[in-house]
Order: sequence, then structure tokens, then C-alpha cells
Amino acid sequence: MGDHTETELSALGEQEGWGTEGSAARVHYSGASDRYSIEYYLPSDCVVYWKVPPEDHSETAVPVGRATVPTPLRERIREDLAAAGIDPEVEQRTL
Repeated sequence: MGDHTETELSALGEQEGWGTEGSAARVHYSGASDRYSIEYYLPSDCVVYWKVPPEDHSETAVPVGRATVPTPLRERIREDLAAAGIDPEVEQRTL
């Protein structure tokens, strides 16, 4: 781990819904009642999940543990990482 490149980051940014900014890639997900922002950071080679408050509130997004994130969403993130040439196991890394 830790040896991923800007090329792989760009490839992740090309996956559906993803975008890149600097050395990070981000995708947003809205479920039935929850909203998440998922970020992959190239320098630390890890994924961070943020729970995003409803649009009509002035609260800020907060990082959340993987155990609170729906399994299908985590599986999708791992699939996107793999499609970009990034080891999907980094999804499980903690900071």
C-alpha cells in the first residue's frame, strides 16, 4: 500500500460520480435517508467516509466509522477502487 500514483487517482476520478481535487478523489452518495461523502486520499492511501447532514440544516459533515456505512455502499467503493487500479483493501485502512 501507499504506492498508488496520480494516474490511478485520475482513473478513480473517471468512475461514475467521482471527481478529483488535488491529491484526493470524492464521490457523493444519497440513500433512502442518509447522505455520505466518500473521499480517497492518495498521500495516506485510505478512504474516509463522511456523513452529510440533510440539505436544509446548517450542520457540518462528520467522519463516520465504516461499521456505520451500508455494506452495499462500501462494496461499491471497493469496486470503484479496483476498477481504477487501486487495491480495494485500502477501503478498510484506518488513519
